[in-house]
Amino acid sequence: MPVTRTPPEHTPDGHFIVVSGRRWRATDPEIGEEAAATLRKALMAARRDVGAATRSGQDPAPARARVQIAKVALGERGTPWWEQTLDERRRRWQDGLDYFRANV
Repeated sequence: MPVTRTPPEHTPDGHFIVVSGRRWRATDPEIGEEAAATLRKALMAARRDVGAATRSGQDPAPARARVQIAKVALGERGTPWWEQTLDERRRRWQDGLDYFRANV
């Protein structure tokens, strides 16, 4: 039987999600679903690579750098998406998509 997940609670301004009482920056809502899914997939792969590198005694820095690139592209790190123009936001997530298409 599939697990049904309820979407996380958002703050009234929509800038953050709330998980277990802690605020986390929300993904930029202007990112199209296909682009957001691609970036989330890259983020999850990079997170798995951090764990694998750590467990094997290798340097996790390259994988952590990919986590950072994905989080910035999603608007979850870096300049807050609500402080950017729509053109700046598009450029931010497109740069992330371009990086992962060229390097993964």
